[in-house]
Amino acid sequence: MVTVGFFEVARAHPGRVAVIDPAGRTVTFGELAGRVNRLTRGLQGLGLGRGDGVAAVVRNGIPYVELVLATWQAGLYFTPVNYRSTADEISYILGDSGATVLVAEADLASGDPGVPHRFAIGGAPGWTDYAELGAGEPPTEPEDRELGQLMLYTSGTTGRPKGVRRPLPGTPPRIQPFQVGWFGSLGIVPGPGVHLVACPLYHAGPGSFAVNSLHLGHTLVVMPRFDAEETLRLIEAHRVTGTHLVPTMFHRLLRLPAEVRSRYDLSSLRSVVHGAAPCPHEVKRGMIDWWGPVLYEYYGASEGLVSTVGSADWLAHPGTVGRPLPGVDVQILTDGSPVPTGEVGTVYYRSPQTTFRYHGDEEKTAANRHGDFITVGDLGYLDTEGRLYLCDRRSDLILSGGVNIYPAEVEGRLLEHPGVADVAVIGVPDAEWGQRVVAVVQPTADAGPELAAALEAHCREALAGFKTPREFRFVEKLPRTESGKLPRRLVADLL
Repeated sequence: MVTVGFFEVARAHPGRVAVIDPAGRTVTFGELAGRVNRLTRGLQGLGLGRGDGVAAVVRNGIPYVELVLATWQAGLYFTPVNYRSTADEISYILGDSGATVLVAEADLASGDPGVPHRFAIGGAPGWTDYAELGAGEPPTEPEDRELGQLMLYTSGTTGRPKGVRRPLPGTPPRIQPFQVGWFGSLGIVPGPGVHLVACPLYHAGPGSFAVNSLHLGHTLVVMPRFDAEETLRLIEAHRVTGTHLVPTMFHRLLRLPAEVRSRYDLSSLRSVVHGAAPCPHEVKRGMIDWWGPVLYEYYGASEGLVSTVGSADWLAHPGTVGRPLPGVDVQILTDGSPVPTGEVGTVYYRSPQTTFRYHGDEEKTAANRHGDFITVGDLGYLDTEGRLYLCDRRSDLILSGGVNIYPAEVEGRLLEHPGVADVAVIGVPDAEWGQRVVAVVQPTADAGPELAAALEAHCREALAGFKTPREFRFVEKLPRTESGKLPRRLVADLL
């Protein structure tokens, strides 16, 4: 029987490498379990008890893994914070989450963050060195272990982000059978394996897939940040079996010269998972042609996982994000009523993960629910076989002349053009049409009227005239996050 659960794997295979960090340092499952147990005892020694919070402003590395596992077995809430956030944004999350302990990188640790206990990795003036937390404690598992929870903050399109807070289940810390099944649907199975961390761990998807890969017994190879060729090198060097990427990364990988792409052996890959943002069809086909049928897509958010689809089913039904996972129900509603199969509406779902509330915002919690179903505002439809297709976020929808236009469809077409490195399509106010379609393009080289004309013709070959952008604006770089998301409110500021 294959062992699952980080602590169970550590007992069964203490010498297996658990993490290889960006500097090449390694830690085994046994060593990591000992440090995690000391850390848990250290947090308890500070007075933290059931339901208290720990926040971390840390980069990709071993401390993140230690903290998420220590809180996971101590009945605590763990809130990872984007280290690129402003001081004001970090202060808001610390205050809103009610964190009692803060761990931060030394260069990010300054002043008084208003948290009772603060630790800096490597130490900083006025902060305790993180290495001292739990250093004198025994490495054995503490008593009365209880499952904790992640408390992630939604990125949101307006206003302050909201914490997704799930109730503590009051059970021992263990990975649930339905979770093992869900990851199995993405080609991620228990046993020896190697997971490449190429995205920021503080983000919901990459962090979840990394930690759950540990629970399944895999070794984590951690990159400090994504680099296209370095990703290929690490896959070959460590015989990587799985990774989590985002469509922007696919785009950059496909732009590598042919001689670079053919230089590396990628045959060890079994599961390349992507989500977080729409993937243009040609980009996904290009990756499957290159890497083989190892691509798996999921649909979900900080609020929960909904559906998955493998390469073969996606190729047969391009654009689908798959069928709902076992235990997950999906409804397509408009004004609270179901719409016919094939018609677009708001996607609602319920699952074992949807028992949560937006921390401190009962109004938002209620607004995003229909009975025991929830929505994050995405638009989509179901086909006759129950496959889910997404169109866009309701907040991104462009309404021009009374017609709905989905930016993701137009962006996918533009990304097929060799002159486009990245693109965002938005609606801007128009006196005649209500909104007009504008493409904000990051070109691969210098751009001008000739490229604009070529892109317009490229769109008209495959899209209806009303979907073709009326304007093309060229920018040096689009403001994508490290997780590949594109805050459209920031794109509008570029105009």
